[in-house]
Amino acid sequence: MVVKRRTSSKNPPILSHDFVIQNHADIVACVAMVFVVGLMFQVTSPLASLFIALHHNVTFPAQEGAPPAISDPVYYTSGLKDIPAIFFYLLIAIVMHQIIQEYLLDKVNRKLHMSKVKHAKFNESGQLMTFYLVSVIWAGDILFRENLFHVRSLWDGYPHVYMTFMFKFFFLVQISYWLHIFPELYFQKIKREDIGPRIQYASLYIAFIGAAYLLNFTRVALLLLILQYTVEAVFHACRLLTYAEKAEIARPLYHLHEVLFVLARLASITLAVLTFWYGLALLPAEQQVIDLANGIFNTSLFRLNALIAIGLLQAWLMWNFINFHIRRMRETAAITVSTAAANAGEKKKKLQQARAEERKKKKAEKDDADEMDLPEVDRDLGSKKTLRQRK
Repeated sequence: MVVKRRTSSKNPPILSHDFVIQNHADIVACVAMVFVVGLMFQVTSPLASLFIALHHNVTFPAQEGAPPAISDPVYYTSGLKDIPAIFFYLLIAIVMHQIIQEYLLDKVNRKLHMSKVKHAKFNESGQLMTFYLVSVIWAGDILFRENLFHVRSLWDGYPHVYMTFMFKFFFLVQISYWLHIFPELYFQKIKREDIGPRIQYASLYIAFIGAAYLLNFTRVALLLLILQYTVEAVFHACRLLTYAEKAEIARPLYHLHEVLFVLARLASITLAVLTFWYGLALLPAEQQVIDLANGIFNTSLFRLNALIAIGLLQAWLMWNFINFHIRRMRETAAITVSTAAANAGEKKKKLQQARAEERKKKKAEKDDADEMDLPEVDRDLGSKKTLRQRK
């Protein structure tokens, strides 16, 4: 897979910083192709499959009388062999990032002619919205296939060690995508003031998704990600429309995002309380222990820490949301006051000009009236004198 390179008037030296940045997608694609080509040779196939294929698979014998099509189902667990797979799909995420940038976002940017600040924010929102939409559709498909619509499915059968192929693949891709944010800070030449927020949200996603994957809380994590990604997709869609000067469409979507944001915070807290405070606590005593061999982490300490972590995250998101809207209200009020003051000053100036013109008009009318009271000879002399003064 080769990505179109950006044309430049200067050819930077090979292996220099500018060369790596301009051609990073091609370099990463070549590294990924090395693993793919390794699958074709018997000597390198075991090592290459370690990076590409999913491991830790477990096969259960089918029940008697089951149709042949669903006999011997294959499930997957988590383990150390997931690390090479995460690295490989991190490379794929970098390549896909550049493909979206080159063939979609850059073409739109050329038509909009935005400033550098808006250009960077537009690219960020475009990348994130694409990922959020794909993840929501993918997670919804898993939710439908796994039949996880009932709330009791979040804790019934814990530990949820055995995952289907798509279920495990989804979480590996999620971790890989948020890890690829860090090298993209270098490849995209992100400004120093924008690095902090990107590292912050990427680290939070990695911490929570990784913890849920390792501690076998993947079902509740799937639902929480659907809620979070849906809200974020709407938000970044609003930003894209705003930068594209479609304010009439973006304005109602912003109001929709505000409602969805609050509902998502309430729903996330509700799911966390139902799962960690109520559901997992009702399981038998033999399932409320720490058992590394069986992947059980269902103790009161783990449940309480998970509930506190999710609660603090939702509170922090809500706090930022409230502060943002308070700050925007103050800015709007300040702009309104300044606009009103400017309008008042302009009205006052126009009123003064109108009064001055009215005084001049009255004075001229008075002079004409005084002149009409004089005899005809004096009027002629006065008009001649006025003409001489004008000259």
